[in-house]
Amino acid sequence: MTTYACPKGHVSEESDFCDTCGAKIDGVTEAVTLVSPTPAPAPTAAAPTSAAEPCPNCGTPRAGTSRFCEDCGYDHSTGRVPALVPPAEASPAAGWTVSIAPDRAYFEENAIDGIEFPEGALGRTVPLPPPQVRIGRKSNSKGTNPEIDLSDDDPGVSHSHALLTLSVDGVWLVSDVGSTNGTYVNEEESPLTAGQSRALTDGDRVHVGAWTTLTLHAPAS
Repeated sequence: MTTYACPKGHVSEESDFCDTCGAKIDGVTEAVTLVSPTPAPAPTAAAPTSAAEPCPNCGTPRAGTSRFCEDCGYDHSTGRVPALVPPAEASPAAGWTVSIAPDRAYFEENAIDGIEFPEGALGRTVPLPPPQVRIGRKSNSKGTNPEIDLSDDDPGVSHSHALLTLSVDGVWLVSDVGSTNGTYVNEEESPLTAGQSRALTDGDRVHVGAWTTLTLHAPAS
């Protein structure tokens, strides 16, 4: 089997973007043919490391300093969990949608060599159900199954890329969960850092991967 060396140290079966983290693979990287696996050497004694902080609500290990739990949406900053609102008490958050489409302007700003913009690719609009929507690429082997699956849309998106979370105040927030190629909001030049959150309003745009832009739409009044 022919594989390619990811700049992050992963072994990828794809030659353009790493199929583990979504990082751009240098086109001049030589392919490596795997033979038989070599047993890993026995680990040497090392200083104990602190285990990831578990979520107080569901016990899932916290991803770095991420504000929100990836499984239940627990907010480590406020100590609360966004709750689904019963239909009879639907809030303005119910009915939000997000448009997903290739964005040529964002693609050209990235200036990524070796890949072409997907001319003619169609966008789509999907519901944005509270309390949390994950953005990434589905992978059975890695156990990722995001609500917004960009597997067929953008190879530059990480398997676990970003989260859209409804706060207890009824505001949608976007958080990066340690993506390789970054999560950008509107025209900001710097991406969100891992675990950093940003409040969003109607019309705000979230840029991920090589060319994808997600635009939030408030419910029609």
